Amino acid sequence: MTERLRLRPLIIEAAARLAEAGVGSPLPDAENLAAHVLGTERMRLALIPMVEPEIADRYRALVEQRAARIPLQHLIGTAAMGDIDLAVGPGVFVPRPETELLFAWALAYLGTLPHDHAPVVVDLCTGSGALALAIGHARPDAEVHAVELDADALIWARRNADTRIAEGDTPITLHADDVTDPALLTGLTGRVDLVVTNPPYIPEDAILDPEVADHDPHRALFGGPDGLDIIRAMTPTIARLLRPGGATGIEHDDTNGGGVAALLADADFTDIVEHTDLADKPRFVVARR
Repeated sequence: MTERLRLRPLIIEAAARLAEAGVGSPLPDAENLAAHVLGTERMRLALIPMVEPEIADRYRALVEQRAARIPLQHLIGTAAMGDIDLAVGPGVFVPRPETELLFAWALAYLGTLPHDHAPVVVDLCTGSGALALAIGHARPDAEVHAVELDADALIWARRNADTRIAEGDTPITLHADDVTDPALLTGLTGRVDLVVTNPPYIPEDAILDPEVADHDPHRALFGGPDGLDIIRAMTPTIARLLRPGGATGIEHDDTNGGGVAALLADADFTDIVEHTDLADKPRFVVARR
């Protein structure tokens, strides 16, 4: 009979291997990979002290893939946003924890709206559908529209949207369209309560981690020389879509908070506020129409 192995030493060994490979969060990633292999939650790993050798082999193989800087989310197949998990993989941008702060702000803003109509929300550059679907899950009363141009990303967004419908969420409306088109969503002009966006915003000369540079679609990353090309082109459209008093939240590169705020000020937005992320770096700007 093959002897079972203790799980915790395997995880510690894996974390050391990931640290050696330059992974930024070696222990959490080692634990998340173990939870994935075992089909459990990370917080419940302590309830599984021993594993079969074949499980250990599968785990070590995944750890080696992570050590090669394949994104954790590609290996486990999902990324979280709010209270939902999204399917992700090659061809779509992996949602980041920083965007959870923009999502939380969006929900708080929606909570301040009067109840005289169903809130209308637009998510520009939706990618996997992360913000749109998380908002739709949290606010089933909302009319949510999501825009994405990239065909590969749309496949993931539609897959995630279908999953949320199967789970009972209110369907969102996906639009295969260009957020820089001045005629975007003309049927919603002046009707939208909230526009959120996590657009391509990295300056072209930025040096990126291998997980990002080698695996996230470059179309979803880069926003021109200063990182503001897409945001600059979207700003007039956001202004047109919003109803009087409506608001927007725009995620940006940590070098560009002031730049985004200036674009919004030039477009006659008010109540402009710059927000930081979990590392206290500038991360998103909100404003009111």
